[in-house]
Amino acid sequence: MRIGILQCGQSPDQLKQTLGDYPDMFVRLLAGRGFTFRTWHVEAMVFPDQVTEADGWLLTGSRHGAYEDHPFIAPLEEFIRSAHDAGVPMVGICFGHQIIAQALGGTVVKHPDGWAVGTQDYDFGGQPVRLNAWHQDQVVALPPGAEVAGRNAFCQNAALIYGDRAYTVQAHPEFDDAFVQGLMDTRAKGVVPDALLDGAAARMGEHKGADLIADRIEAFFKQPRALARQDAQGAA
Repeated sequence: MRIGILQCGQSPDQLKQTLGDYPDMFVRLLAGRGFTFRTWHVEAMVFPDQVTEADGWLLTGSRHGAYEDHPFIAPLEEFIRSAHDAGVPMVGICFGHQIIAQALGGTVVKHPDGWAVGTQDYDFGGQPVRLNAWHQDQVVALPPGAEVAGRNAFCQNAALIYGDRAYTVQAHPEFDDAFVQGLMDTRAKGVVPDALLDGAAARMGEHKGADLIADRIEAFFKQPRALARQDAQGAA
């Protein structure tokens, strides 16, 4: 099964050589599951010609806000709507989660409660899951047809399922502790409150849910209707 990675942002230059760029992380996360991958760097305005060039699409994280005025945002939203209408399944992570929601009629904001950084505890349909997170923006209003598949007290819309069309997660199953530490060292100083950074450092090693989310991504791409039923029932 061919998965097209829509690269919406880039790993910091200081981390790329040793820890890889965002597409590399997803290839590692989903290794051994029968997927092949091709990347289009949409942030650099490199887009697929057709939504049918892959069997499924995976939208990465980004340091950009979905609501910001960047050249790639509008064409990416149009691509998302076209893939949704064509029934080509999409998975979105962090920024990918947000831009899919926004493109389909939801609302994304810079959240007034601030940041989630490092290991966070989520409820995925009654199943506790710990994942690394790195975000300030959140989906605060759902688009038509979206259902909540994961949440916590800070992020009520932490995972969304759109029938058999899209599955999205706010947290970062592809981020290991080394990469989170790298972000803390390169992007956080003066941006993320020190108390949150201290809390993230104290919880290093606690995230255990990456494989579970990888399982769900695999299931969604291969049998999207089955996962849609499962997650809708679990969130009800």
